[in-house]
Amino acid sequence: MAAIDPDRRNRHPRMLTEAERERVEEFIDQIHYSSRYSDNEYEYRHVQLPKDMIKRMPKDYFDPSKGWEHYEVHEPEPHILLFKRPINYQPPTVSH
Repeated sequence: MAAIDPDRRNRHPRMLTEAERERVEEFIDQIHYSSRYSDNEYEYRHVQLPKDMIKRMPKDYFDPSKGWEHYEVHEPEPHILLFKRPINYQPPTVSH
């Protein structure tokens, strides 16, 4: 794997506000998720967002769902986001 540039990461991600979510809602069905692939430590996937969706999303947005870490942007195509998470990731359990 190529070296990762940590300066490309979103250091303070946040969830979308309701108004921001409404602006990108029409693109949800156009998002493409790759198959998962892995090395000895992580499983990976890339997500291809519609280019018009990227224009409407705030720069500091990220939804860290299911343990995926956004670790890089594919520089020639910034609408392709790269994610990773540890192999055999288990979500935290909620205790009551």
